[in-house]
Amino acid sequence: MSNKKKILILILLILISCAISLFWGINKSNIGYFLPRRAIKILAIAISSCCIGYSSVSFQTITNNRILTPSVLGLDSLYMFLQTVIVYFFGSRTLSMISGYTNYFLSIGFMVFFSLILFIVLFLKENRNLYFLILSGIVIGNLFGGMTTFMQVVLDPNEFLVLQGKMFASFSNINEELLFISLLIMVALFFITIKDYNMLDVLSLGKEHAINLGINYKYFVLKNLIVISILVSVSTALTGPITFLGILVASISRELMKTYKHTYRILCSVLIGLFTLIIGQFLVEKVFSFNATTGTIINFIGGIYFIYLILKEAKR
Repeated sequence: MSNKKKILILILLILISCAISLFWGINKSNIGYFLPRRAIKILAIAISSCCIGYSSVSFQTITNNRILTPSVLGLDSLYMFLQTVIVYFFGSRTLSMISGYTNYFLSIGFMVFFSLILFIVLFLKENRNLYFLILSGIVIGNLFGGMTTFMQVVLDPNEFLVLQGKMFASFSNINEELLFISLLIMVALFFITIKDYNMLDVLSLGKEHAINLGINYKYFVLKNLIVISILVSVSTALTGPITFLGILVASISRELMKTYKHTYRILCSVLIGLFTLIIGQFLVEKVFSFNATTGTIINFIGGIYFIYLILKEAKR
């Protein structure tokens, strides 16, 4: 089966899942209430899947590794650290009272600033290689995770319950005003990177081959790392962290799209992410009756798949 046919099948599955998700249980008396709210969820899911799909595939190409995803940079840990610091020092009421804009831009600002410091200091000034940067991200991410856990342990249980809502990705209570901002950022980055797909194809040959073929390696990698950090920050600040979705969509898209072309692979990963999140949200609402979150389900499935990938790579 050709790649185009696979893409069309994915689009068809997404349209069917969207229709089910939008119109399940709707009648003339409640359509005005449920339909707009469900449409907002679908839009938020689409933004998250686009951000995670592009960032995961391009990050694996840049690092030339099939297992690594942008989560190793520690941005998810930094996001949770920031939310925990607010509750720990200022109380859960502050976290509840600050506007969506404030928390959104504060989270994105800190995550992007942290990424820039990491990239510029370790990748440019110190002239380190990319793997040293990734290792540093893992160590710093674990540091943030440890400090976050320490503060959460000593928190009042009632305040921890408020913080717990930020620990897992959820599409049930999306701020509509932030959707438009996230969409603008995503579209702007799409136009910035649309010409990079061919260079990603070349970079997949390896660093040395890419340099020999005329790619400014450091500039191109730094530019894409910054774009990746912004996309991950936008997705995390909008809906919450989904650690294993990236490895899930990137790996499945590589298996489905038997091609080196990133146009197909990135599109496929976005579509897989969209379909997965729509189905996950539907299960949360209709099967689990909101007793679980979408992020929990995705991380459970993605974690199992991640273990499978590690065992598979170890046999090679």
